Amino acid sequence: MSFEAINSVIEAEAAAKAALAAAEVKARQIVSDAEAEGKAAVEAAAARAESELRELRRRTEERSAVESRELEETLQGRRAELRAQAEPKLREAAALIVERIVKN
Repeated sequence: MSFEAINSVIEAEAAAKAALAAAEVKARQIVSDAEAEGKAAVEAAAARAESELRELRRRTEERSAVESRELEETLQGRRAELRAQAEPKLREAAALIVERIVKN
């Protein structure tokens, strides 16, 4: 083999090694970029989820407060009704007790 042919083979091998090294560097960069993009996407999704959760909690607390007030008003009305119904019976019961005590 001639000297030129040997140099040509050596140069081709060196070029192939350089191309392989450049491809490895580029592949590592692509992987690194993909990981960074994936991490950013996960962080963005987590931030959106946290924001949605805060909003859902706020709405739930508002609904709960409204329902609690409505229930309180309903219970106060029912308590007043029961008290109004019990008042005459209480007087009757007190009169009956007094009557029985006086008779004995």
